[in-house]
Amino acid sequence: METIVKENRTELATDVKAKLSDILMLVTWRDIARNYFGKSSSWLYHKLDGIDGNGGKGGFTPEEQEQLRNALFDLSERIRTAADKL
Repeated sequence: METIVKENRTELATDVKAKLSDILMLVTWRDIARNYFGKSSSWLYHKLDGIDGNGGKGGFTPEEQEQLRNALFDLSERIRTAADKL
């Protein structure tokens, strides 16, 4: 059971990075890691690469994936608000 959970988390990380491929170079991941997770940029990059803090397999938990989703929604709303002011 434990192995299956870890494999699913790794798949989530791979899926997340693939789904974000269109914006990977456009977003400041350091700021997202700090402002939305209270973590370092390396923590977020490791999550995106499916690596845990000890160099093993890891990835986003379902809760972290939802938190990232909400962070991107917030960022998109802030961009839209700024654009509306122009």
